[in-house]
Amino acid sequence: MPAGFVISAPASGVGKTTLTLALARAWRNRGLNVQCFKSGPDYIDPAFHAAATGRASVNVDSWAMDRATISHLVSRGADADVVLAEGSMGLFDGVAARGVSGTGATADIAEMLGWPVLLVIDPSGQAQTAAAIAAGLRDYRSGVRLAGVVLNRVASQRHEDLVRRALDDAGIAVFGALPRHAEINLPKRHLGLVQAEEQAEIGKLIDEAARFVAEHVDLDAVLRSAASWSPQSAANGLNVTPPGQRIALARDAAFSFVYPHMLEAWRAAGADISTFSPLADEAPDASADVCWLPGGYPELHAGKIAANARFRSGLRAFAETRPVHGECGGYMVLGTALTDADGVCHEMAGLLGLETSFAKRRMHLGYRLAELAAPMPGHRAGARLRGHEFHYSTILAQPDTPLAVVHDATGAVIAETGSRRGNATGTFFHLIAEDR
Repeated sequence: MPAGFVISAPASGVGKTTLTLALARAWRNRGLNVQCFKSGPDYIDPAFHAAATGRASVNVDSWAMDRATISHLVSRGADADVVLAEGSMGLFDGVAARGVSGTGATADIAEMLGWPVLLVIDPSGQAQTAAAIAAGLRDYRSGVRLAGVVLNRVASQRHEDLVRRALDDAGIAVFGALPRHAEINLPKRHLGLVQAEEQAEIGKLIDEAARFVAEHVDLDAVLRSAASWSPQSAANGLNVTPPGQRIALARDAAFSFVYPHMLEAWRAAGADISTFSPLADEAPDASADVCWLPGGYPELHAGKIAANARFRSGLRAFAETRPVHGECGGYMVLGTALTDADGVCHEMAGLLGLETSFAKRRMHLGYRLAELAAPMPGHRAGARLRGHEFHYSTILAQPDTPLAVVHDATGAVIAETGSRRGNATGTFFHLIAEDR
């Protein structure tokens, strides 16, 4: 029976991902099968999990998914020895209004699955106060159980002793303390970590993290604190209709933000997926019946995309007879123009009138609920789609017919409606699930 727990923290940037990867690889090195999940709408971390464990990781999200969907997704851990769910932001951080089964907080997943929380605490600039923070998180919500704490970035042995004593007085177990170790810092960019597939040395970095954590953390004590978990069957699976029978999917460093559970659901429903690289000047497969451009980093490659005539002409020819859909970065590439961070304007595919700019960055972040005003690939008019928007582009023009009425998590209508023109559609949000 797998041992399951959640790795969380009081805030972002404390070291959740590094600890998750290190623990996963350390236990894998001991011969255990480890399954990871990511709580919340993050399309980057699951690839790191897969690199550490050798098993595909998927997102679970209480705002966008119902319990049956979450149960279906986590059931893939039934044959594992250890199951880790990495949280997002702070343990109780979510949106103000409840979604399908919660607010999107990591605590929702911990309570739903009955897994205890392994808390990562960074006590930089404090000592005993770290124990007060841990105790407050432990007591904040009765259905969430704290297994214990791993301290990260402790300054000295004296610093560690002060924090350990305070945590011991509060009745909170300390499984280990990690001194600062620059060699295992994961590189970042504006939308999060630099993607795993872009880091040639990612395996060595994870190995070093595993060695370092095994030296400073009691791995056996952490395992003993985990909950024995028997996954519940969920025959319904995901409520997902593939956008087509044969899908041409853009896939490279500029088009990589797609949730793994979506691709799995498409394949499980019988769809074939063929990938192509716009950065390599490849056109979508002419035998496909739909083309899908996910998000990613087109702003970092706008000049190359604009220069790749075979890709752009092939995409336009495809859209003359078959649907093409873009999410976020893919939506921007379907548009007329993209201005990069240096203020240089690059011509895009021109299938939609959208014009965007990164010269004056503005962050757009949050859950989105869209009611489609017209069909898009895989979804009928009137469907309610749940997703997540995260980008730094400014909309200069969005002249086409709106694709949907889009609300944020508070219910407020937002301007990022998506667009439709002919066979082309696009949205700024990344699709997570459709309401049942």
